[in-house]
Amino acid sequence: MALIQVNYMSRALFRLVPVNVILPVDRFDADNDSYMNGKDKKYKTLYLLHGLLGNYTDWVSQTRIQRWAEENNLAVVMPSGDNAFYLNSRTPWNDYETFIGEELVEVTRKMFPLSDKREDTFIAGLSMGGFGALRNGIVFSNTFSHVAGLSAAVHIFEDTSEEANIGLFDNIKEASESNRNPWVAVDEMLSSGRKLPKFYMACGTQDDLMPANIKFRDYLKSKGLDVTWDEENFGHDWDFWDSQIKKVLDWLPL
Repeated sequence: MALIQVNYMSRALFRLVPVNVILPVDRFDADNDSYMNGKDKKYKTLYLLHGLLGNYTDWVSQTRIQRWAEENNLAVVMPSGDNAFYLNSRTPWNDYETFIGEELVEVTRKMFPLSDKREDTFIAGLSMGGFGALRNGIVFSNTFSHVAGLSAAVHIFEDTSEEANIGLFDNIKEASESNRNPWVAVDEMLSSGRKLPKFYMACGTQDDLMPANIKFRDYLKSKGLDVTWDEENFGHDWDFWDSQIKKVLDWLPL
């Protein structure tokens, strides 16, 4: 299993950005003294997002994603989203949703042998990254066929008072009424006739974000969308996310 660190110049962020990529190109068949994957192999790909205060190294250092990706012959792309909730910012050169939903997919497909098929392209994340995966998986549903949100921070628009403005928005109330809000994004995409992805959501029963996740899960189901739900007796922690990322890979069409 190759673990590759990429630094490339991002148009959306206007700076060099770091990305970790797990790529199963070096799986070795000892019996035949050869690599197992053909030269024309195009890999199914999971874009995997970190949480608040994290970065592109989190998933590899805190979970067994590298082992499980290799077992499933899956490429995994892990960018840094800073603390921007994977949304475009009001300030220039901080277009994180463009970075995640468009640019990163385009660039990594040019760099690596990744499938360009929607049915082979997935997005997932935890906490802030769970919000980013759900919201951008909805808005960029022409790209992503499966979306997983773990302990997703889908509560950020529940309080739209001026005091709740977290710095990403000129006006949090206006933002909550736009498709930055995944609830609104669902309605917009469905109204446009867009086919939405399949969803996997999970949250720890000891996590304060449990009520918000249940509410969003039920909202997706009320719209007739395909939602798989799981919960375990954990809090907002890496023990839960390590357990869940294995379940996400088992759920994906690999």
